[in-house]
Amino acid sequence: MLVSAVTGLGAVLLLMTAVWAYSLRTGDASLVDRFWGAGFVLLALLYQALAGFPAHGWWIVALVALWGGRLSLYLTWRSWGAGEDARYAALRRSGGAGWARRSLLTVFGLQAVVLWLAAAPLLHAIARGDAEAWTAPLGLVAAAVFLVGWLYETVADAQLARFRADPRNAGAVCDRGLWRYSRHPNYFGEILVAWGLWGLAAAAGGWWTVFAPLLMTGLLLRVSGVPLLEAHLRDTRRDYADYAAARNAIVPGPPRPADRGSGHD
Repeated sequence: MLVSAVTGLGAVLLLMTAVWAYSLRTGDASLVDRFWGAGFVLLALLYQALAGFPAHGWWIVALVALWGGRLSLYLTWRSWGAGEDARYAALRRSGGAGWARRSLLTVFGLQAVVLWLAAAPLLHAIARGDAEAWTAPLGLVAAAVFLVGWLYETVADAQLARFRADPRNAGAVCDRGLWRYSRHPNYFGEILVAWGLWGLAAAAGGWWTVFAPLLMTGLLLRVSGVPLLEAHLRDTRRDYADYAAARNAIVPGPPRPADRGSGHD
């Protein structure tokens, strides 16, 4: 399994290096986001091949392709022709003349390593799992959590896209559908996917891969997810402060009066 893990790391590093090279031509480092889901699909297929194409592995590949394929296609569609995301543009400005070289490590290389670590449960579930683990109660619950997360994220993205497509909502905050019950329902779905993937590994004895969903949860809550996005939204969306004060960041819950505080999960 170690050989497969190292091979997987090499594969995502090559993928992100190619994306970096293309980003130099386009001047758009935010291209990296489009390949997050695709990177998981690549690793799923690679690990499946290295494991000798076990029958149970195809079910795991199918789940990852369902989630990762949709995510990459959606992010590509959403950002097509929109230019570089404001968060990456800010990094570019602060990076100065050496940004192009540094971004290979600080953006694309870092994302490759994080992706590889987050996919550790995927490697164990395919390499060490079997049909019995897949159909065990823990495996079935894990698959259900994964699918609920995928569906929740898909619905949230569709609702936000429909809201933004209406010119009357320009500059406004989406507070409809799932966005009424938390500020980042798409991240909630993403976290469920990560824990569901870990559950598939745990069903095959891979409890040690719990670092992967913990890493993803921590990044979304404290590092590259909520903090960076909300700093941007507070500057670009009117009434965002009131919206945020009335809702949990991630976990869905009923809206509360704005004067009762914010950020509770």
